Amino acid sequence: MTPAPDDFNARIIDEFRANDGKVGGPFAGAPLLLLHNTGARSGKEHVSPVMYLADGDRYVVFASKAGADTNPAWYHNLRANPEVSVEVGTETVRVRAVEVEGGERDTLYARQAALYPGFAEYEARTTRVIPVIALVPETS
Repeated sequence: MTPAPDDFNARIIDEFRANDGKVGGPFAGAPLLLLHNTGARSGKEHVSPVMYLADGDRYVVFASKAGADTNPAWYHNLRANPEVSVEVGTETVRVRAVEVEGGERDTLYARQAALYPGFAEYEARTTRVIPVIALVPETS
């Protein structure tokens, strides 16, 4: 039996926090962050483990949902409430979510797909354009 997504995510989150941001299983060796986001409708805080691509000081995330035809809930939450925080390794960073579009979006997605071919497979599974979000650290 496959665990419910919330159970799966809870285990990843616990492992991430217990091991200074490192996890095994399907995310072993991959750059992973914990995205704190506020529900667009519920207003509740959620934490989502998400792979990212480092791009300068930005953390770039991809709303792939493994190639599903709908966007993940965290994407809708970021659009409604873009001021969030991320846990990267042992640090928590305040960021602003900014959707990346056009050629820059395509370039970033291609970089991620070259590093992690699963992202190319996700893109092939769906007719939607998978959103790319830059998480830009707040400046003091």
